[in-house]
Amino acid sequence: MPPEAPRPPLPPFTRETAIRKVRMAEDAWNTKDPVRVSMAYTPDTRWRNRAEFPVGRERVVEFLTRKWARELDYRLIKELWAVEGNRIAVRFAYEWHDDSGQWYRSYGNENWEFDEAGYMAKRFASINDKPIAESERKYFWPAGRRPDDHPGLSDLGL
Repeated sequence: MPPEAPRPPLPPFTRETAIRKVRMAEDAWNTKDPVRVSMAYTPDTRWRNRAEFPVGRERVVEFLTRKWARELDYRLIKELWAVEGNRIAVRFAYEWHDDSGQWYRSYGNENWEFDEAGYMAKRFASINDKPIAESERKYFWPAGRRPDDHPGLSDLGL
């Protein structure tokens, strides 16, 4: 199998290139397209997401398919926390509701490690869900990419 094309920006990351990489990840996740999202990861990527430990793109696609079938009207914002070399730490919050109409804001942190071609080899996520009233929602953009003028986490006080 031929090597995959590089996925810039490439490590070692600067603050600026890490911010771009974080926004690219946010944009991809907001598509809710499991296959598209999985292509940002190495074929043998290793994840920890809550109590699940998917390994490889195929398991990532299965995981994300289940996730977005359960987390309806999903909207995500990510923010750079720290960067060094080929590692990026982010914090995030996303809003969604379940099939009963209960809204949640899920808060978390992720630690990412990239290979030399810019694919994420490791993703470790810690996430907490907080039930919220629909009136407490802060994310109202149409499904898909967060508009450039929409406030980020720090601007929203999250």
